[in-house]
Amino acid sequence: MAGGGRAWRSGAVGLCLLLLPLTGCGGGRTATGTATAEVQQVLDRRAAAVLGHDEQAYGETGTRASYASLRAVPLAEWDYRVTAVHRDGAEATAQAQLRYRIQGYDKAPVTTDRTLTLDRTADGRWYVTYDKPAKKAGQQLWDQGTVTAVKGAHSLVLGVGQSEDALHGYARLADTAVPEVSKAWGTDWTRRVVLLVPASLNGMAGLLGAPAANYRGIAAVTTGEAGGSGRSPADRVILNPEAYAVLGSVGRQVVLTHETTHVATRAHTTAATPLWLSEGYADWIGYLDTGRTPTEAAPELTRAVRSGEVPEDLPADKDFGFTDDPTKLAEAYEGGWLACRMIAAHWGEERLGAFYRAVGAHQGREGAVEDALRQELGTTLPAFTERWREYLGEQLGD
Repeated sequence: MAGGGRAWRSGAVGLCLLLLPLTGCGGGRTATGTATAEVQQVLDRRAAAVLGHDEQAYGETGTRASYASLRAVPLAEWDYRVTAVHRDGAEATAQAQLRYRIQGYDKAPVTTDRTLTLDRTADGRWYVTYDKPAKKAGQQLWDQGTVTAVKGAHSLVLGVGQSEDALHGYARLADTAVPEVSKAWGTDWTRRVVLLVPASLNGMAGLLGAPAANYRGIAAVTTGEAGGSGRSPADRVILNPEAYAVLGSVGRQVVLTHETTHVATRAHTTAATPLWLSEGYADWIGYLDTGRTPTEAAPELTRAVRSGEVPEDLPADKDFGFTDDPTKLAEAYEGGWLACRMIAAHWGEERLGAFYRAVGAHQGREGAVEDALRQELGTTLPAFTERWREYLGEQLGD
């Protein structure tokens, strides 16, 4: 890699020397450089108008359509950094990095790439005609329509194509989830949740920048930075309103509590944490106090166990992939949940939390579970796995 870098530097210097008699190699301001500076100034004014809630000033810099869509979002920061401008006469296309932060929720700005088109007016000013996600960048919620915001005691719910009453319902579920998670996990987290509720499954997929087929039947996902370095914004819980609508009242609460657990545990969830533990622990808290029995909460694994197909090993990360096999996915979640339920029942709820933190604190995946099992639970991975298999038979068998 270093050799390639030296070759590139050498080539760049050679090109500069060749062009020196013609251009001065970096001297003077090019037309593109001038356009870049002018576009940056326009976007600076546009950003100031967003933060200042000044629709007229926003309109003076370009189309007002996006202003109406994002007006309800409580923003503490909003700015653009132009990274490239391609000018063609009186038209230009700009690539820019948008940074924004939600007031009271984000520790650091969200960063996303945008593509903007601009026209140059007769008096020489640039005017934004379109602002959209850059290629391969996910949509922001306001790209999908006008955002409605509802604030709960512990939550902020932002929705598109949703009634205010529906958003208040989501806020109540989130406000119930936050103290429930804190009771089990502890209070060393923000104890606030941001929910994004698009109008449809396609809207959810647009926010995640992925095909809708990947999330069909998935009620919600949580996005965030593993390990909680503090350099990323708050997690976002993104709902799939189509899958969520078919759940009963208990199921809806379980989903929101599960996702809120991911928010709470993010700082202790690292590359060392296997998915059976992170998803199983979130389900364990989600199902607490619901009265659901193992056979009710784990129907797919119940069928497998009663057919004599007790899993040999704890679920692997690949088993949690969103594929065309929903049964395998369900069994993975159920297996992780029952592993955490077993730890809580045999070693105690505090030991389960300590085990989770110990795994996440490991330097890497290799040996993380084994070391934490020995240190926190006084057992080995083979012994733990065998106990888990026996537990499946006890809890799910005929």
